[in-house]
Amino acid sequence: MTRVPPLACADLWRAVLAAAAGRCQCRGTCGKTHDKDGGRCPAVHGTYQAKQGRGWVRLLAAPADPAALLLPPHQAAALPNQALAAWCRHCHDATLRAVKAQHATAAPAVEPDALFD
Repeated sequence: MTRVPPLACADLWRAVLAAAAGRCQCRGTCGKTHDKDGGRCPAVHGTYQAKQGRGWVRLLAAPADPAALLLPPHQAAALPNQALAAWCRHCHDATLRAVKAQHATAAPAVEPDALFD
């Protein structure tokens, strides 16, 4: 499988993948330590991962800072190259779930309206 770029922002995607050497840049924010692979996810773009039925690895460019994964799409799209990282789908989704869960527990409880006072 070759490095087929996405339809939009192909140059940006190529720059992010080149900076990552075509490998997922997760260092454990997904919940896995990646100890066997030097602390970094072993997923390489264009390879096949038969393990756990993950199939072909297609890396995506997304904010490097896990908290920035919660940005609205128009703000995430405006981030500079240096603020982006290459993510495999598994690490991206697991990190996003963890950030959302952390954000939900950190949010203050909403008081009910005083509709019936």
